[in-house]
Amino acid sequence: MGTRRVLVTGCSSGIGLAVAARLAKDELRRFKVNNAGVGMIGPLECQSIAAMKELFDTNFFGLARLVKELLPDMKRRQSGHIVVMSSVMGIQGLLFNDVYSASKFAVEGFCESLAVQAMKFNIKTTLVEPGPVVTEFERKVYEEAEKMDLSGADEETAKIFREIYLPYSKKVFASLGQTPEEVAEQTVKVITAKEPPLRHQTNRLYMPMTALKHADPTGRLPLDTFYKMIFKHDNVFNATLGVLRLLQRRTGKKQ
Repeated sequence: MGTRRVLVTGCSSGIGLAVAARLAKDELRRFKVNNAGVGMIGPLECQSIAAMKELFDTNFFGLARLVKELLPDMKRRQSGHIVVMSSVMGIQGLLFNDVYSASKFAVEGFCESLAVQAMKFNIKTTLVEPGPVVTEFERKVYEEAEKMDLSGADEETAKIFREIYLPYSKKVFASLGQTPEEVAEQTVKVITAKEPPLRHQTNRLYMPMTALKHADPTGRLPLDTFYKMIFKHDNVFNATLGVLRLLQRRTGKKQ
C-alpha cells in the first residue's frame, strides 16, 4: 500500500486518539478523518442558546470549515476519502439529547448531500456511526449532567432526567458500550475498504434500535417503542439490555 496522508481532528483522547494511534500503526497517510465534537445532555429549558451555538460551532461548523478547506485540493487530485465520526444519534433522536442529536443530524445531512457531488470527482465519503462508547468524553458529560442546575425545568421533567434518564443511560453504556479501540479498528477497515460505505454503524447490537426508524415511515413505531421502554415497561427495557449483553458476550468469545 502506498504512502497516505491522514488528518485526524479531535484526537486528544477517546475515539480520536484511538483512531490516530491505529492509523499510525499501519502507516496510513492520506485521508481526512473528522472526529472533533462536544456533548450536551439535559432538559432543553436548562440549556442556553449560547451553549447550543458553541456545540454546533464544533460539531457541525468545525466539520464544514475543514471540508470546505480541503475539498478543492481533493477535486484537483480527483481522489480522496472524507471520513466523519457521526453517531447513531444522527439517525435516531434520543431523550434529553435534543441539541447534540440535532448537530449530528446536521452532520448526516451535510455529508449525504456532499457525497453526491464528491462522487463526480472520485472522492469517497463515509459516516462512521458509533453507538455508546465508553470514553473520558462521555464520563465528563455525565458528571456534568449529575451536577446540572435543573431549576429552569419543571419538577416532573427534572425528576425524569435524574431518576429515569441518567440511570437508564448508565445501564445502556454498561450493556452496549464499545471501547474507543473497537471503534478505531472498524474505522480503519472502512478507510482501507475498496468500496467504502456511505454509512457504517460500529455497534451491531444497537442496529435494531435504529432499524425501527426505517421500518415505519410515519415515525410512530420508534416513537412509541422508545416511549414505552422508558416510561411504561421498565422490565422490558432491562430484559432487552440483558439479551443484548448476552449477545455481546457471545460475539466477543467468537472473535
